[in-house]
Amino acid sequence: MNLDLRPMLRGETNRMVIDFLLEPEPLEGIVFTDEARVTGEITNRGGYMRLLAVADIPYSGECARCLSEISDVYSLPFERTVVTEGTLTEEQEEDNVDEFVIVKGGFLDIDDAVRESLILSFPMRLLCSEDCPGLCPKCGKPKREGACGCPEKEIDPRWAVLASLKFDEDEDSEKS
Repeated sequence: MNLDLRPMLRGETNRMVIDFLLEPEPLEGIVFTDEARVTGEITNRGGYMRLLAVADIPYSGECARCLSEISDVYSLPFERTVVTEGTLTEEQEEDNVDEFVIVKGGFLDIDDAVRESLILSFPMRLLCSEDCPGLCPKCGKPKREGACGCPEKEIDPRWAVLASLKFDEDEDSEKS
């Protein structure tokens, strides 16, 4: 989305509302069920322009612990300082890429910056809840559905031979 900031640059307005849809980049294991809706505003206060926006994107996937289906909306706050082309040196642009968006020819294109922020900030692992107990490692039943009957503690088979050894308590006490 190319935003026409020429009226703001000429001083005709100090505030511009933005509201547009953005096609997200695909992520592995995530299905974006719709486009991201980006809403916010650009304000100009004495030559200092600021972009404040929120990108909301509906998604679905599966919980990393219990594999249940999750559908939700991820909200990403997006904040940048808006500068005109030629204001920053190349070094400043490279060092502060996450702080600035650049107006080129009176137009501002924030699509790539929003997409990049979505990719970098989207959770790497989805959880149905923060305290999701996961699956039983034996039978695979979701633990949140209750006890499955599998033993809680299992003896490591490598140590099973030691369990068969018997010690005579009287011999131990005589040696002391």
